[in-house]
Amino acid sequence: MVMSVDTDLLRVLSDPLRLQIVTLLARETLCTTHLVAETGARQTNLSNHLKVLRDAGVVDTEPCGRFTYYRLRPEVLESLSARFADLAATARAHGDVKRSC
Repeated sequence: MVMSVDTDLLRVLSDPLRLQIVTLLARETLCTTHLVAETGARQTNLSNHLKVLRDAGVVDTEPCGRFTYYRLRPEVLESLSARFADLAATARAHGDVKRSC
């Protein structure tokens, strides 16, 4: 059985700014203002990246007055990590298998 990795999630996390956002959100829940200050990105650019992360299910939002706070959903990353661990285990178990030409 061939195991696949969620290529959409990999694409989402491959962007350097989005990966930086995820790294920051792993440490604490932050609002857009905090993320602008931490990343140096423009607010509109940051908002676009946050939308991609929301749409992919990587972050949750929490309205708080006129601000929106963002929280990382660790189970999404754990699921991706488990898929890679499964692929590594499969590679270890079948490392000697070679298809003849």
